[in-house]
Amino acid sequence: MKRKIILDCDPGHDDAIAILVAAAHPGLELLAITTVAGNADLGKTTLNALKVCEIAGLSGVPVARGAATPLVRDREAAPAIHGASGMDGPVLPDPMLRESEEHAVDLIIRMLMESEGDITLVPVGPLTNIAMAIRREPRIVPKIQEIVLMGGGTFGNWTPAAEFNIWADAEAAQVVFGCGAPVTMIGLDATHQALATPEINERIGAIRNPVAGFVSELLSFFGKTYKEFFGFEHPPVHDVCSVVYCIDPSVFDCRVLNVAVETRGELSYGMTLVDVHGVTGRTPNAMVALGLHHGRLWDVIIGALGRYS
Repeated sequence: MKRKIILDCDPGHDDAIAILVAAAHPGLELLAITTVAGNADLGKTTLNALKVCEIAGLSGVPVARGAATPLVRDREAAPAIHGASGMDGPVLPDPMLRESEEHAVDLIIRMLMESEGDITLVPVGPLTNIAMAIRREPRIVPKIQEIVLMGGGTFGNWTPAAEFNIWADAEAAQVVFGCGAPVTMIGLDATHQALATPEINERIGAIRNPVAGFVSELLSFFGKTYKEFFGFEHPPVHDVCSVVYCIDPSVFDCRVLNVAVETRGELSYGMTLVDVHGVTGRTPNAMVALGLHHGRLWDVIIGALGRYS
């Protein structure tokens, strides 16, 4: 049976690839896309999601606009990585598709409450929408099959301590990790191994469909900014890793560990304290990805991209 998912995102180059793989893979049923401010402001991330849906022909998947700001702090975007539009590089026309009139948080609550407990939430941006849904309607928690998030890690990328998605709204992350639903954290320990190498780019280029061409353009821009900002020779495609986990968890090397989120530290705000060695004695609350199998990951991604005509 197909795994049902709601993809919560802030497109974003790697978010766009996550949408495309989630929509095309036969093992998933993409129920909805919800957007949040993160890589860019909410208007831009919602527009980008609609553009990706249009190039992929996803007219039947609702796109719902969510939170424009974090729960308690000021918003900050990532134009140095994703450009002014949030998805610079490819030039796409304005989409004919229109967003849903339903707010993302309302959509998440409604779909979960109407479900049989068989929906996985896949947030690959700041966790504001998910935290707001949990706070507004706590009865959804037992209905969540799993939360497979992209964020965190044992080190940071936006600050020395914190990964961007968690740092962007650490209070929301604290709500999610503490909610009691099954949580899987696909953080930097794993995603920094998901590199789009020249060999991978050649495989994507060989597909020769418009969607794969779009992905090649995304990776070209993303590769340049990652090299300029971080010094990476090849860009890591963070967000699609959470989608691949939903398709085949065995691609990842995971351990059940305790994860706490720092919300008060002057220099450590947004840090995910992953108790790898069990030194705190706190009860494990998350499945944590610490590595991945590079070839198998890309086999899944490229196989999905090849399904577009």
